[in-house]
Amino acid sequence: MGVTSENYEEALLPHLDAAYNLARWLTRDARDAEDVVQEAYLRALKHFNTFKGGDARPWMLKIVRNTYYTWIQRNRVTADMCPFDEEEDVHVSDTPSPEMLLLKEADKQIVRRALRKLPTEFLEIIVLREFEELSYKQIADTVQVPLGTVMSRLARARGRLAQILLEPDVMRLSNLPAHGNRMTRAAKMNARQRGHDR
Repeated sequence: MGVTSENYEEALLPHLDAAYNLARWLTRDARDAEDVVQEAYLRALKHFNTFKGGDARPWMLKIVRNTYYTWIQRNRVTADMCPFDEEEDVHVSDTPSPEMLLLKEADKQIVRRALRKLPTEFLEIIVLREFEELSYKQIADTVQVPLGTVMSRLARARGRLAQILLEPDVMRLSNLPAHGNRMTRAAKMNARQRGHDR
């Protein structure tokens, strides 16, 4: 396959969102993620002749990941210390009740907060598997570790994420009571809305 701008665009541009998503989670900053993705796509163009065809997404995500680690070294940022610039991400397809919207947004915030606390080696595995839906083999190729390591790292990452989700500072949200039950709060809001304030 000869390197042409048409081949490059056809193979790699459909994966721009996936590349940005991975970079965004790893860098924990929108601007830094854009820089990493831009550099990754330049590297991909430079080395496009090494692409063997097939699914370009794992190949591109591997370049994004490697570019991130180079970027970290160059910028002397410790991977686990970067603050995450939280962005609002509300996507609702049906029209749920207000209390369901509250619960959904609260759950998103809790998961984002917990993910921020994961070490990068666990975070990248979770993002590649759960968000980008790569197979274990594709993840192994992307992060350059054996398949068994991917499976054990993913299990440890999920276990650590479950532990983090139980931490009080992760569960505490500004719009929810620190010690209260979220469903009770939603039920009270619903009751007030109907004029049955308790």
